[in-house]
Amino acid sequence: MDIFGGAPRVLGFPRPVVAQCGTDATLKCQIGGDPRPDVVWERKNVQILSEGRYKLSEEGKAYLLTISGVTLQDAGQYICKARNSIVEGEAQPQHEEQRQTELGENLNGEQEVWNDKPRFLIKPLSLRVDRGEDATFSCKLWGTPLPEVLWEKDGKKLNEIFESAHYSVSTQDGGWVQLKIFRTRMPDKGVYTCKAVNSHGEALAGAVLLVEPIPEREEKEPPISASKVKKFAVAEGKHAKFRCFVTGKPKPEIIWKKDGVPLEPGRRHLIFEDREGYYTLKVLYSKVKDTGLYVCAASNALGHTLSAVHLSVKGPPVPFRRPLRDTEVRERDVAVLECEVPDETIPAAWYLEDQRLMPSSKYAMEQKGTKRRLTIHDVGTDDDGVYLCEMPDGGKSIAELSVKGTIVRKLPRKLEVLEGENAAFCVEVEDDDMEIHWFKDNLKLHETHQTIIKSFGKTHILVFVNVAYQDSGVVTFVAGRSKTSSRLKVKAARHSPPTCPAGVKMNVDRPNGALLTWVPAPSSPSTTRSIFVVERQELGSQEWQKCFTSESATSTEVTGDSVPYEGDYRFRVCCINKYGRSGHVEFPKIVHLVPGPKICRHLQGCEVSEGAEAHFSIELSASMTGTWFLNSTQLQDGGRYAIRQSQTQHSLVVREIRSADNAAEVTFIANGVRDSAVLKVKRRCQSSLSCYFQHYSVFTESGEPVVLYCEVSHPFAKVSWFKDGVELQATDGLNIQADGNMRRIVIQSAEASDSGVYTCETAGNVIKFNVEVAEPPVMIVDPKDDVVMERYISEEIHLQCELSRSGGQVQWYKDGVEVEDGDGVQLTAEGPYRRLTIFCGAAEDSGEYVCNTEGDSNLFFRLELSCEISQSDAPVRWYRDGLEVEEGPNLILEVDGAQRRLVIPISTVDDTGEYICDTEDDSVTFLVTVTGEAALQINQDTSQSLCWKSRCPAPAPR
Repeated sequence: MDIFGGAPRVLGFPRPVVAQCGTDATLKCQIGGDPRPDVVWERKNVQILSEGRYKLSEEGKAYLLTISGVTLQDAGQYICKARNSIVEGEAQPQHEEQRQTELGENLNGEQEVWNDKPRFLIKPLSLRVDRGEDATFSCKLWGTPLPEVLWEKDGKKLNEIFESAHYSVSTQDGGWVQLKIFRTRMPDKGVYTCKAVNSHGEALAGAVLLVEPIPEREEKEPPISASKVKKFAVAEGKHAKFRCFVTGKPKPEIIWKKDGVPLEPGRRHLIFEDREGYYTLKVLYSKVKDTGLYVCAASNALGHTLSAVHLSVKGPPVPFRRPLRDTEVRERDVAVLECEVPDETIPAAWYLEDQRLMPSSKYAMEQKGTKRRLTIHDVGTDDDGVYLCEMPDGGKSIAELSVKGTIVRKLPRKLEVLEGENAAFCVEVEDDDMEIHWFKDNLKLHETHQTIIKSFGKTHILVFVNVAYQDSGVVTFVAGRSKTSSRLKVKAARHSPPTCPAGVKMNVDRPNGALLTWVPAPSSPSTTRSIFVVERQELGSQEWQKCFTSESATSTEVTGDSVPYEGDYRFRVCCINKYGRSGHVEFPKIVHLVPGPKICRHLQGCEVSEGAEAHFSIELSASMTGTWFLNSTQLQDGGRYAIRQSQTQHSLVVREIRSADNAAEVTFIANGVRDSAVLKVKRRCQSSLSCYFQHYSVFTESGEPVVLYCEVSHPFAKVSWFKDGVELQATDGLNIQADGNMRRIVIQSAEASDSGVYTCETAGNVIKFNVEVAEPPVMIVDPKDDVVMERYISEEIHLQCELSRSGGQVQWYKDGVEVEDGDGVQLTAEGPYRRLTIFCGAAEDSGEYVCNTEGDSNLFFRLELSCEISQSDAPVRWYRDGLEVEEGPNLILEVDGAQRRLVIPISTVDDTGEYICDTEDDSVTFLVTVTGEAALQINQDTSQSLCWKSRCPAPAPR
């Protein structure tokens, strides 16, 4: 009894709604509460207001959202939220009732289009619980038959990591599924995914579980024997990595300690469980103060165990006079890091973790005597990290820069995961009620079944569930004016091809056939889909032909009917999966096979007028008796039917064709042979179009006129023109004309949107025109001229071209080899612009870059061969294929100090050959292959310039 009122509660759960395009759709949710709750509807985290096509209304305790004139863009998930004064404002969002409903797509305008694939009507919600509390995930599913459900944690099945008493999975009526985890432990935190599968497909949704630690009594650790402590030494600035392997159920809780003090994950301490199941501690950029005893302590309800190692961090052989010191600054301030090297002649290099820093408007580097100073201007969250000052002998001084501001805990600089794993990002901000946003590659993210976005007070979490290779990119978190970024790299999982099938046998104790059997290799993985492929080879031939494939069968029968010619045949089998093919295993015997009769010339359907004759014929590979059927009725020679046979040829004539014979099936059957064709009957013309049914195709380019015409039998006959089923009306660009018996439409200047199926109809007769308007070829409009770029190592490189049309496709090439997205290179398209970005340029990125389109592919290459000699005044001779070369318009010999270059500004296939740079005492050889307009190969890396262009001549060397 709600005597003192009650928080909002759902009285009637929302149901999925399917609406026809153009009609109105009403979403309904029944919610009770005292006092009466305030209800809002949301879609994609945006509140829906009662305006425009949206109307909000109430009917008692039912709250309705009506959408007028729905389109395909309206399909999706809608959320109904309720709150009243019993809920204490925004401070306790867990009391807020939130229910989701979906508006389904109606793609073809029919009344019922909801398919039977699994769908999540309500997905599991992320949770945060205290250690020892129960955690429950609930979701509601749709699908016919009702999907089977599999729960996983961090990509592993629950029964592999949890004991059966630690969790339960249950189902309730209405498609509800529940996962409950009892008495949560710290290892239970992570990403939980629910996979729903039925015969029509599968669906996936995920949620995050955070387990908060609570104070508990310290367990006394067993003493550590000094003889069992391993010792490990590392130079200052290097990483130290410790791993321990612990098994047990319940899954053990792991605590890493240094000198008895628990370690927390941070800027220089990474704590994680790796893919091999090892509990790992990684100390990054070790300092001398990191020297100490490190202990991996594992415990569960049944006991404790530990492992220990002593780390020694050694300073540089020649120490810094004064090392760097840790520094803390506020956002937007200036940070100064300073140290002193042993001698004022010693240079120093600066690094932000593994990234070399270069002088710029952001970084100022100074040398005064023995002092080395780095000044960082306009400090932001991503400047937070570990900085190193390195001397040429490898000695390093290390300092941590802490940036205090809006974002308290920033994203890692990069995150690498395998395909199929979950990618999780977590940040903390200084205030609970800050407006935050997540972005990937500058596109704002919204929560979906496979993208989890969750906030717990100051903690904000983003998880990509079951990532694919194309999910790689830059993830950015923005809070107010502050942001932090991380590069996500999704690696393809390494897999091996399957192993060969085993136990192959051939049974030939049957006439004109053989039974082939085999078994899968014992080591073949059962989780990867694979197929068996059987091939045959005729004795005396070198070619193998595929004759049987199967995913599960391990036997097949081959008969004479399966081979084209009589002969002796051998067989072999292999196994194929998506990672490759196994070796072939040949069956031990040879079998003689004789093919059965075959069809040399098939039946052909025909179309005749009423009262005429229909002719059908078929030719076989051997002479034999056959039988004719018309709509399953056996035919005899005589009357309307004339049946003839001349050796291997059979024919049938059907006389006096009637309208009732339209669409009749004519079938011929002989020994082991069967073939069919369809008889179509033309109706007599009624007085409109001069033909019964005709079909034309018209192809033209955009900008050209299109004229479609037909002739009618009477000058006053009325015709209607349609495009894709919609009747056409005369407009500025389209004329509909009638001239005597001629009817036509004229499109004065056709565009791609004018493509489609046009019909001219009258009195039931139809002429169809397939019109296809091709767009002009895509051209590169900018840059008009060739571009030469010079960049420092580790700088970000941007190459860009502009196309004549936004939908155009391009390929990027570097030194003739196509460039693909990934591994530090990103290819993007935005409107007419196509960009290639190299995030951290290196010496090997130097070369010639080409942007190529189908419509603008007139490419050529500059060939540049370079060698450096020890004496700048030494004479050098160049040879090609043993003959000394001479300078000319297309061959230039350059001298630049100790550098000697041979340059061919425009290379062709004729420039292929062996080039030699020769001095009196030494020589260098270049093997050059020019194979085509986009292929140039040199066996030496000679170009140190970066050249990008649509048509690419000479880059300037540096």
